[in-house]
Amino acid sequence: MTKLTIGAGETAVTCSFELIGEDLLVSVYGGTQPHIGAIALGIPRPSLKLDGSFSATVSVLTLTGHKDDAVARLVAQEVAAELQRTTVVLAGLHIDSAAPEQIQAFMANAAKLPGQICGLVQPAPTPNPPPHPKH
Repeated sequence: MTKLTIGAGETAVTCSFELIGEDLLVSVYGGTQPHIGAIALGIPRPSLKLDGSFSATVSVLTLTGHKDDAVARLVAQEVAAELQRTTVVLAGLHIDSAAPEQIQAFMANAAKLPGQICGLVQPAPTPNPPPHPKH
């Protein structure tokens, strides 16, 4: 398992990740009460632009009252598309009565995670995305 932290103090975002076969499991957490607030599943697929690039379809489950879905979706979308690996992201960032600037700092730190992860994990050796549906 690989672990990295972006930022400092209460708004630092920690990420741990590991390959499970060809797939990737990512945990994103931070703040004063790390937890599981949302789970995102990113499945790579050819882009709808039909230009040879990849995108990802993302499904998200969010615990009632939590707002961690934005971080989970962002990381799952970008990592699954870039690495062409099925990617599950667990996310939970929390500070009691967080000020808007603290939330912005969380999001800015989290936005750096996909690039960091993709720099440390090789793309899938044999991507096997589903074929494009015919319209």
